[in-house]
Amino acid sequence: MQRLVGATQRHVLNGPTMGTRYAAVFHARPGLDASAIAADLQAAVDLVDRQMSTWKPDSDLSRLNRAPIGTPVPIPAALAEVLALGLEIGRHSGGAFDIGMGAMVDAWGFGPRGGGIDAAAATARAAEAAVTATECLSLDGGVATRLRPVGIDLSGIAKGYGVDRLAAALEAHGIRDYLVSIDGELRSAGLKPGGIQWAVALEQPQRGLRAAAEVLHLVEQAIATSGDYRHFAEADGRAVSHSIDPRSRRPVANGVASVTVSARTCAAADAWATALLVLGETEGPALAQRLGLDAIFLVRSADGIRRIEVGSLGHSDAVMA
Repeated sequence: MQRLVGATQRHVLNGPTMGTRYAAVFHARPGLDASAIAADLQAAVDLVDRQMSTWKPDSDLSRLNRAPIGTPVPIPAALAEVLALGLEIGRHSGGAFDIGMGAMVDAWGFGPRGGGIDAAAATARAAEAAVTATECLSLDGGVATRLRPVGIDLSGIAKGYGVDRLAAALEAHGIRDYLVSIDGELRSAGLKPGGIQWAVALEQPQRGLRAAAEVLHLVEQAIATSGDYRHFAEADGRAVSHSIDPRSRRPVANGVASVTVSARTCAAADAWATALLVLGETEGPALAQRLGLDAIFLVRSADGIRRIEVGSLGHSDAVMA
């Protein structure tokens, strides 16, 4: 879809990826070949899915997870980059973000195994001695080696990286004013015609409802939101978050409904949103403050939703209490 705005056209492109859809909104000169851009956008996210999906048995990540322990496995550059970033954020977060949670993600019914929660497997996994991905995975350039039988899962970072690849694809076509997204991961650059900032909604953290809590105005920012209100399972009559706390090996249940983070890249924002959600309403803001991260925490309380902001995540307009 395109609409003429002054000397530019507004384009809206989207397509399937990672079980959802990507979207790209951008303003560019008239006469641009949108079909070529659409093809490059799709190729960008297809690369991420092809390399990093745990749902595709033939992905590069699945191949790494199947390799015998101690066997060096050549991996493509993008996967190596994301694994390295995941390990780095794991270290800086004290293990609150851990790409080695594949078995727990499966046990709690959020992985490719399907079939709902496997209570016996979840209990058995939780009783195992906790080790982090940094202890279990060795990276040497384009070669990865699993040192222990851990399942690598990149669901907390791959969509953000996919957004970064979308941004790179647009910029390769000379496009400098855009907003790209995959679910709650977004990245903006430039402005809309007339010098207007990109506006995105921060959702109310309520299951079964899509409503804005506030509107964020972004300038050259990548943001990501992690929460417990979109992806969850039912267990014993209660909702179970899809985010796993690597320390307890159980779904996060600390009262934090969502965390939105701004970072230089969307991959980093994606991972940090998960880490800060895991850390909770006290440790999370403290670490964000210490590391200079901009974040908004929405915390459930007896009086409703409480908002905690660290830094400045862009100009915000309140929409509803």
